[in-house]
Amino acid sequence: MSFYRASESLFLALLLGGVLTQVGCFSFNFPNFSDQAESEVITQNLHSRIDRVLQAIQITPDVNTDSYVVNRSGRAFYRKPFRLWRKRKDVQASFNTTFVLNISPLTTPGGEGLAFILAADPTTLPQSSDGQWLGIVNAEPTNGSSQANVVAVEFDTRQSYPEDLDDNHVGLDVNSIYSIKQVSLGDYGINLSAAVDVTVRVQYDGKNMTVSVPITGGTGEYTPVISLPLNLSDYLPEKVFLGFSASTSNYTQLNRINSWEFEGSDIGEDPELLWVWITVPVVFVFISGIVFYLYWERKHREQSEDAYPMIEDQIRRSSMAPRKFSLRELRKATGNFNPKSKLGKGGFGTVYKGLLANKVVAVKRVSKDSSQGKQEFIAEVTTIGSLRHRNLVKLIGWCYEKRELLIVYEYMPNSSLDKFIFGLEEAPLSWERRHIIIHGVAQALDYLHNGCEKRVLHRDIKASNIMLDSDFNARLGDFGLARTIQQSDVTHHSTKEIAGTPGYMAPESFLVGRATVETDVYAFGVLVLEVICGRRPGNQGEHNDYNNGIVYWLWELRRTDRMLDAVDSKIIGQFDEDEMVGMLVLGLACCHPNPHQRPSMRTVLQVLTGEAPPPLVPTERPAFEWPAMPPSFKEDTENAFIKSQLTPFTELSGR
Repeated sequence: MSFYRASESLFLALLLGGVLTQVGCFSFNFPNFSDQAESEVITQNLHSRIDRVLQAIQITPDVNTDSYVVNRSGRAFYRKPFRLWRKRKDVQASFNTTFVLNISPLTTPGGEGLAFILAADPTTLPQSSDGQWLGIVNAEPTNGSSQANVVAVEFDTRQSYPEDLDDNHVGLDVNSIYSIKQVSLGDYGINLSAAVDVTVRVQYDGKNMTVSVPITGGTGEYTPVISLPLNLSDYLPEKVFLGFSASTSNYTQLNRINSWEFEGSDIGEDPELLWVWITVPVVFVFISGIVFYLYWERKHREQSEDAYPMIEDQIRRSSMAPRKFSLRELRKATGNFNPKSKLGKGGFGTVYKGLLANKVVAVKRVSKDSSQGKQEFIAEVTTIGSLRHRNLVKLIGWCYEKRELLIVYEYMPNSSLDKFIFGLEEAPLSWERRHIIIHGVAQALDYLHNGCEKRVLHRDIKASNIMLDSDFNARLGDFGLARTIQQSDVTHHSTKEIAGTPGYMAPESFLVGRATVETDVYAFGVLVLEVICGRRPGNQGEHNDYNNGIVYWLWELRRTDRMLDAVDSKIIGQFDEDEMVGMLVLGLACCHPNPHQRPSMRTVLQVLTGEAPPPLVPTERPAFEWPAMPPSFKEDTENAFIKSQLTPFTELSGR
């Protein structure tokens, strides 16, 4: 609870005549696990039990036969739940627990490990949670999901993942087997697989989680190996169960808990109460002054810390503003932005897979290092938030809190187009599927240019911004550079810096400070060529201009009548040659150096559906000249490149 809120609560209590303070303790102590412990410890399934001979909890089977001990998992909990927080999480519990574990390998090496866990449900062991999952979660659907409702301190005895430090480490897990922090215990003189007793202490003060082990030498003192800020109420329900989980795979071991002591603050419903009566009149003025000062100080602090104070107003003013999520919701959905949930990294942020209300989503976290993060965030939310088209990625919501800028989209199971075109995915796309994708992107652009109340310029059309749904249908995404302009009499957007991705930018972009429908068409043309050729657009460096890259290469092949040589070898023989030449010519037409000669997206759609022939383009590569000369007449007047005063750019901003 913040100091301000605590003072406010105290002030209200004083007005009523007193202060209410709670006193209580939740504790238990098992020096060993004898018969009496069976009534207080819940063991799950046949794989966990209390061993009366060893007087210990056996988390995984202790019968040394291959058919019984392999690929098993188990859990054991203290029977009574522990209240972790209450009253809108204003009151957080703290606890201190010490236990002795003993891991005895049955194979070389042993595996897999055990964990101290706080979990919502003591009755259900996740199915298929054996092996690398340590009985904590399973592959689907709980790992990395808020559904898991579990926080664990793992003691891992096998390097099951490349990210694991070694086969002898401790890690802190939140709704996932992938630790947010892990430390090798070899540095502290501890070998988990040595079949010896290892004492561990775990402490939580309501804000931080600390894991400690004894200092070597028998001094009785402990040294912290992990200490992290962690708000357990963000991930766990109000009441949790305390206990242990463990698992084996083909590598097996005996996982035992020999003793366990726990002491936590009791914030239950009926604690012992201590009333402290204070004279109201004297304290009233003092507390009022404190509250007023803290209120004034907090307001000024928030104003200074809010990097973008008007951001919500700008979003709310836009039509059809999407839902606003809380930062807590999105942290929980993504496992606190767990690196294992990362889907990719774009021009101004990282995208994570998450789960909101049992629906898989993609959450973009805008980079704090992005110089234009605020502008791109607002552009994306206000632009795509008001658009509805089957070939556009759907925006679900947004969040701005504690300087975090977050955007929530529908999840695209097949990721982005570039991974299939450039060989990052094993399964190549057929020509039929590529043609459908090109057509879908063209429909999306035609909608942006001609189907909206206000014309939208995307400004960053490229393969990595084309997402693929479960049926491999194209969805145009990433509207961070998009700009909305009046449709009636303007076709361009002036800017002081040229934005876009080198290789997709029209040649005039380097000379004028404007984005136009024609610059979008140029980028679409480059996309068509790379989808057909399976080749990146060209140099991504400073020399990326009209005289190099895929566009220049295709003009050269057209000059020598060898355009079919450009077709991706993975789709050879799957297409009609005349149709393919027509598609390549369409791509070149969109990339014509003279913007007046480029077709509109409406015309492109007519070509793709066979309603119109491909545009005429010369055999020789046209020279780039500026200012471009308009044709004597043009049937498609909607693309007219209206002359206006040029605004020189000051900076090239590639993505």
